[in-house]
Amino acid sequence: MLTVRFDRLGLREDDLVLDAGAGFGRHAFEVARRGARIVALDYAMDEVVMTRNTFGAMIEDKEILEDRFIGVLRGDATRLPFASGTFDRVITSEVLEHIQADVDAIAELVRVLKTGGTFACTVPTEWPETINWRLSDEYHAPKSVGGHVRIYSATELKAKLRAAGLTVTGSHHAHALHSPYWWLKCAVGPRREDSRMVNTYKRFLEWDIVRQPRSTRLAERVLSPVLGKSLIVYGRKDPT
Repeated sequence: MLTVRFDRLGLREDDLVLDAGAGFGRHAFEVARRGARIVALDYAMDEVVMTRNTFGAMIEDKEILEDRFIGVLRGDATRLPFASGTFDRVITSEVLEHIQADVDAIAELVRVLKTGGTFACTVPTEWPETINWRLSDEYHAPKSVGGHVRIYSATELKAKLRAAGLTVTGSHHAHALHSPYWWLKCAVGPRREDSRMVNTYKRFLEWDIVRQPRSTRLAERVLSPVLGKSLIVYGRKDPT
Protein backbone atom coordinates (compact mmCIF):
# COMPACT_ATOMS: atom_id res chain seq x y z
CA MET A 1 0.00 0.00 0.00
CA LEU A 2 1.71 3.14 -1.25
CA THR A 3 1.05 6.59 0.18
CA VAL A 4 3.47 8.66 -1.92
CA ARG A 5 2.66 9.23 -5.60
CA PHE A 6 5.89 8.72 -7.49
CA ASP A 7 4.76 10.78 -10.46
CA ARG A 8 4.34 13.74 -8.09
CA LEU A 9 7.79 13.04 -6.65
CA GLY A 10 9.28 13.06 -10.16
CA LEU A 11 11.04 9.72 -9.68
CA ARG A 12 13.26 8.74 -12.63
CA GLU A 13 15.26 5.66 -13.48
CA ASP A 14 18.75 5.69 -11.91
CA ASP A 15 17.81 8.33 -9.30
CA LEU A 16 19.44 7.81 -5.91
CA VAL A 17 16.65 7.82 -3.32
CA LEU A 18 16.61 7.88 0.49
CA ASP A 19 13.59 6.38 2.25
CA ALA A 20 14.04 7.65 5.81
CA GLY A 21 11.91 5.74 8.28
CA ALA A 22 11.33 3.02 5.73
CA GLY A 23 9.61 0.66 8.14
CA PHE A 24 9.13 -2.70 6.43
CA GLY A 25 10.01 -1.18 3.07
CA ARG A 26 6.78 -0.57 1.15
CA HIS A 27 8.01 2.61 -0.58
CA ALA A 28 11.62 1.42 -0.81
CA PHE A 29 10.59 -1.72 -2.72
CA GLU A 30 8.57 0.29 -5.22
CA VAL A 31 11.47 2.69 -5.80
CA ALA A 32 13.68 -0.26 -6.77
CA ARG A 33 10.93 -1.80 -8.95
CA ARG A 34 10.78 1.46 -10.89
CA GLY A 35 14.48 1.31 -11.68
CA ALA A 36 15.85 3.86 -9.20
CA ARG A 37 18.57 3.15 -6.64
CA ILE A 38 17.41 2.97 -3.03
CA VAL A 39 18.89 3.49 0.41
CA ALA A 40 16.45 2.61 3.19
CA LEU A 41 16.96 3.78 6.77
CA ASP A 42 15.01 3.04 9.93
CA TYR A 43 15.56 3.36 13.67
CA ALA A 44 14.03 -0.05 14.51
CA MET A 45 16.52 -2.89 14.04
CA ASP A 46 13.87 -5.58 13.45
CA GLU A 47 12.44 -3.56 10.55
CA VAL A 48 15.93 -3.01 9.12
CA VAL A 49 16.61 -6.76 9.18
CA MET A 50 13.24 -7.67 7.67
CA THR A 51 13.56 -5.09 4.89
CA ARG A 52 17.11 -6.18 4.09
CA ASN A 53 16.00 -9.82 3.89
CA THR A 54 13.09 -8.93 1.62
CA PHE A 55 15.39 -7.05 -0.74
CA GLY A 56 17.63 -10.13 -0.84
CA ALA A 57 14.67 -12.31 -1.82
CA MET A 58 13.56 -9.81 -4.49
CA ILE A 59 17.05 -9.82 -6.03
CA GLU A 60 17.19 -13.63 -5.94
CA ASP A 61 13.80 -13.84 -7.66
CA LYS A 62 14.96 -11.25 -10.23
CA GLU A 63 12.12 -8.94 -9.25
CA ILE A 64 14.62 -6.09 -9.09
CA LEU A 65 18.17 -5.62 -10.41
CA GLU A 66 20.87 -6.07 -7.79
CA ASP A 67 22.42 -2.66 -8.44
CA ARG A 68 19.11 -0.93 -7.62
CA PHE A 69 19.57 -1.93 -3.97
CA ILE A 70 22.25 0.18 -2.30
CA GLY A 71 21.56 -0.76 1.31
CA VAL A 72 19.35 -0.83 4.39
CA LEU A 73 20.76 0.59 7.60
CA ARG A 74 19.77 1.55 11.09
CA GLY A 75 19.98 5.27 11.75
CA ASP A 76 18.57 8.38 13.35
CA ALA A 77 16.76 10.86 11.09
CA THR A 78 18.06 13.76 13.18
CA ARG A 79 21.70 12.72 12.51
CA LEU A 80 21.91 11.22 9.04
CA PRO A 81 25.22 9.52 8.09
CA PHE A 82 25.32 10.98 4.57
CA ALA A 83 27.11 13.87 2.93
CA SER A 84 25.12 16.96 2.01
CA GLY A 85 23.49 16.83 -1.41
CA THR A 86 23.72 13.05 -1.78
CA PHE A 87 20.19 12.12 -2.92
CA ASP A 88 18.02 13.00 -5.92
CA ARG A 89 14.81 12.22 -3.99
CA VAL A 90 14.01 11.87 -0.30
CA ILE A 91 10.93 10.16 1.14
CA THR A 92 9.82 10.07 4.75
CA SER A 93 6.44 8.47 5.43
CA GLU A 94 4.61 8.46 8.78
CA VAL A 95 7.82 9.33 10.63
CA LEU A 96 7.90 12.98 11.73
CA GLU A 97 4.91 12.61 14.07
CA HIS A 98 7.06 10.20 16.14
CA ILE A 99 10.07 12.54 16.52
CA GLN A 100 10.30 15.19 19.24
CA ALA A 101 13.01 17.09 17.36
CA ASP A 102 11.08 17.17 14.08
CA VAL A 103 12.66 20.44 12.93
CA ASP A 104 16.11 18.84 13.28
CA ALA A 105 14.96 15.80 11.31
CA ILE A 106 13.50 17.93 8.51
CA ALA A 107 16.72 19.97 8.35
CA GLU A 108 18.77 16.79 7.99
CA LEU A 109 16.50 15.34 5.31
CA VAL A 110 16.75 18.55 3.31
CA ARG A 111 20.52 18.75 3.86
CA VAL A 112 21.15 15.39 2.18
CA LEU A 113 18.88 16.28 -0.77
CA LYS A 114 20.53 17.65 -3.90
CA THR A 115 19.70 21.14 -5.11
CA GLY A 116 16.83 20.66 -7.53
CA GLY A 117 15.91 17.37 -5.85
CA THR A 118 12.41 16.54 -4.66
CA PHE A 119 11.01 15.55 -1.30
CA ALA A 120 7.85 13.71 -0.19
CA CYS A 121 6.63 13.68 3.39
CA THR A 122 3.54 11.98 4.82
CA VAL A 123 1.99 12.45 8.26
CA PRO A 124 -1.43 11.64 9.75
CA THR A 125 -4.12 14.11 8.66
CA GLU A 126 -5.10 16.55 11.40
CA TRP A 127 -8.79 15.90 12.06
CA PRO A 128 -8.85 12.07 11.79
CA GLU A 129 -5.78 12.02 14.01
CA THR A 130 -7.44 14.33 16.54
CA ILE A 131 -10.32 11.86 16.87
CA ASN A 132 -7.83 9.04 17.55
CA TRP A 133 -6.17 11.06 20.31
CA ARG A 134 -9.50 11.89 21.92
CA LEU A 135 -10.73 8.31 21.81
CA SER A 136 -7.68 6.80 23.53
CA ASP A 137 -4.61 8.10 25.30
CA GLU A 138 -3.01 4.70 24.66
CA TYR A 139 -2.78 5.63 20.98
CA HIS A 140 -0.19 8.39 21.43
CA ALA A 141 2.77 9.39 23.59
CA PRO A 142 3.56 9.45 26.43
CA LYS A 143 1.39 6.44 27.28
CA SER A 144 2.26 4.73 23.99
CA VAL A 145 6.04 4.33 23.95
CA GLY A 146 7.26 5.37 20.52
CA GLY A 147 3.80 6.67 19.66
CA HIS A 148 2.81 9.93 18.03
CA VAL A 149 4.04 13.03 19.84
CA ARG A 150 2.15 15.69 17.85
CA ILE A 151 -0.73 16.33 15.50
CA TYR A 152 0.26 18.31 12.42
CA SER A 153 -1.92 20.79 10.66
CA ALA A 154 -1.16 21.15 6.95
CA THR A 155 -0.16 24.74 7.62
CA GLU A 156 2.38 23.76 10.29
CA LEU A 157 3.99 21.01 8.24
CA LYS A 158 4.29 23.14 5.11
CA ALA A 159 5.74 26.03 7.13
CA LYS A 160 8.39 23.75 8.64
CA LEU A 161 9.33 22.41 5.21
CA ARG A 162 9.62 25.94 3.79
CA ALA A 163 11.73 27.03 6.77
CA ALA A 164 14.13 24.17 6.03
CA GLY A 165 14.65 25.41 2.47
CA LEU A 166 12.01 23.61 0.41
CA THR A 167 9.53 25.06 -2.03
CA VAL A 168 6.22 23.28 -1.41
CA THR A 169 4.96 22.04 -4.77
CA GLY A 170 1.72 20.30 -3.82
CA SER A 171 -0.18 18.08 -1.42
CA HIS A 172 -3.02 15.58 -1.24
CA HIS A 173 -4.64 13.08 1.13
CA ALA A 174 -4.77 9.28 1.00
CA HIS A 175 -6.26 6.19 2.65
CA ALA A 176 -9.77 7.35 3.45
CA LEU A 177 -10.92 3.81 4.26
CA HIS A 178 -8.25 3.50 6.94
CA SER A 179 -9.53 6.33 9.11
CA PRO A 180 -12.64 4.44 10.36
CA TYR A 181 -10.45 1.44 11.18
CA TRP A 182 -8.32 3.51 13.54
CA TRP A 183 -11.37 5.16 15.10
CA LEU A 184 -12.80 1.72 15.85
CA LYS A 185 -9.46 0.49 17.16
CA CYS A 186 -9.03 3.48 19.46
CA ALA A 187 -12.65 3.23 20.65
CA VAL A 188 -12.19 -0.35 21.90
CA GLY A 189 -8.55 0.15 22.94
CA PRO A 190 -5.53 0.18 20.58
CA ARG A 191 -3.92 -2.82 22.31
CA ARG A 192 -7.01 -4.99 22.27
CA GLU A 193 -6.79 -7.91 19.83
CA ASP A 194 -10.14 -9.65 20.35
CA SER A 195 -12.61 -7.09 18.97
CA ARG A 196 -14.73 -8.78 16.29
CA MET A 197 -15.67 -5.42 14.80
CA VAL A 198 -12.06 -4.24 14.48
CA ASN A 199 -10.80 -7.57 13.16
CA THR A 200 -13.59 -7.74 10.57
CA TYR A 201 -12.70 -4.26 9.30
CA LYS A 202 -9.02 -5.20 9.23
CA ARG A 203 -9.78 -8.23 7.05
CA PHE A 204 -11.73 -5.96 4.72
CA LEU A 205 -8.75 -3.59 4.40
CA GLU A 206 -6.39 -6.50 3.73
CA TRP A 207 -8.76 -7.81 1.04
CA ASP A 208 -8.98 -4.33 -0.47
CA ILE A 209 -5.19 -3.89 -0.59
CA VAL A 210 -4.75 -7.23 -2.37
CA ARG A 211 -7.73 -7.11 -4.74
CA GLN A 212 -8.09 -3.34 -5.30
CA PRO A 213 -11.64 -3.55 -6.67
CA ARG A 214 -12.94 -0.68 -8.74
CA SER A 215 -15.65 0.18 -6.19
CA THR A 216 -13.24 0.83 -3.33
CA ARG A 217 -10.76 2.66 -5.61
CA LEU A 218 -13.60 5.01 -6.52
CA ALA A 219 -14.54 5.41 -2.84
CA GLU A 220 -10.93 6.27 -2.03
CA ARG A 221 -10.78 8.95 -4.73
CA VAL A 222 -14.02 10.53 -3.59
CA LEU A 223 -13.46 10.32 0.17
CA SER A 224 -9.72 10.88 0.55
CA PRO A 225 -9.80 14.70 0.23
CA VAL A 226 -12.02 14.88 3.34
CA LEU A 227 -11.42 11.58 5.14
CA GLY A 228 -7.89 10.55 4.18
CA LYS A 229 -5.81 9.15 7.03
CA SER A 230 -2.58 10.57 5.57
CA LEU A 231 -1.51 14.01 4.39
CA ILE A 232 1.21 13.94 1.73
CA VAL A 233 3.25 17.08 0.99
CA TYR A 234 5.78 17.43 -1.83
CA GLY A 235 8.64 19.89 -2.07
CA ARG A 236 11.65 20.86 -4.15
CA LYS A 237 15.04 22.08 -2.96
CA ASP A 238 15.80 25.21 -4.92
CA PRO A 239 19.07 27.15 -4.86
CA THR A 240 19.27 29.32 -1.75
